[in-house]
Amino acid sequence: MKVLNFGSLNLDYVYQVESILIPGETQASKDRKTFCGGKGLNQSIALAKAGIPVFHAGMIGEEGDILLETCRENGVNTDFIRKIQGPGGHTVIQVDKNGQNCILLFGGSNRSITREFVDEVLSAFEKGDILLLQNEINELDYIIDQAYEKGMMIILNPSPYDKALETCDLKKISLFLVNEIEGFQITGEKEPEKILAKIRELYPKAAIVLTLGGDGSVYQDETGIYRQGIYKVKAVDTTAAGDTFTGYFISSIINGMPVQEGLRLAAKASAIAVSRPGATASIPLREEVLNSSL
Repeated sequence: MKVLNFGSLNLDYVYQVESILIPGETQASKDRKTFCGGKGLNQSIALAKAGIPVFHAGMIGEEGDILLETCRENGVNTDFIRKIQGPGGHTVIQVDKNGQNCILLFGGSNRSITREFVDEVLSAFEKGDILLLQNEINELDYIIDQAYEKGMMIILNPSPYDKALETCDLKKISLFLVNEIEGFQITGEKEPEKILAKIRELYPKAAIVLTLGGDGSVYQDETGIYRQGIYKVKAVDTTAAGDTFTGYFISSIINGMPVQEGLRLAAKASAIAVSRPGATASIPLREEVLNSSL
C-alpha cells in the first residue's frame, strides 16, 4: 500500500499580533516569521513524522526551493513535485496572544495543476493505495474521479470549503476529516450530532472524523461513534493543529490501530503541535508523541 498526498505547498508569513484585526483596524505587528506550510505539506510531514512513507504531489513557484528541501528533510517523497514559473502559494497569518489565528490564502502555483499532471502522478498508484486531499489545489473533482476509478481509498479534508467542492462527487470519499465549520458547510447542520447524522444520510459508506476544538473529536463509521477529548496545553500557535491530527489519525488507520487508540494518538500529537510556533516545525515525531507525559 502506498500513500499519496496531492496537495498544496505554501510559504506562511506569520505575524504576531495582540488581537486578530477587525475591518478598518491598523495594528503594529510584534514579530514576523516565515515558515513552510500549506495544508498539503503540513499533512504530508505529519504523516512522515508519524512513521508513514508518503509521496507528495503538487506545484511550487519560483521561490519554492525551500519547500522542496523541507519535504526531503522530513522524509517526504518529492518525485511528484514540480517547479513552475511565477509565484508560489503563500499565506498571511495573524497569531494573537492566545495562540488563535486567522489565515489569508493565495493559491499561486497550487492552482496550476493540469489534468495531464494528474494522470502522470496517478499512473504510479493502484487499487488499495491511499489518496489524501485537501481543497487548496485546483482540479480536485478530476483527481477524485480518476483515483476512484483506480480503486484508491480517498480521504478528504474539505478545507477551505468553497464552491469548487460542489463539482466533486463526494460519494466517492471513504473518509472525511472536518471541523465544525466545514461540517456545517457540507450538511447545513450546526450541532455535532446532527452533522454526523446528515453525513451518514448523505454519504452512508463514508467514515467521518469531526474535530470540535476544545471539545475534542468524534469519529463515526458503520461500527458506531467514538469520542476523544483534548490534552490541555498552553497554546502558542494553532496553525498546524488540524493537519497534525489528520496525519496522525491516518497513520493509525494504516497501522491497524483501534479507532479509540488512533483518536488518542492524534489528539496527543495535535496538543504537542499547538504548544510550539510555526506549522511544519511544530509537528512532533512519533517517538515524542508515544513518550509524551500528556
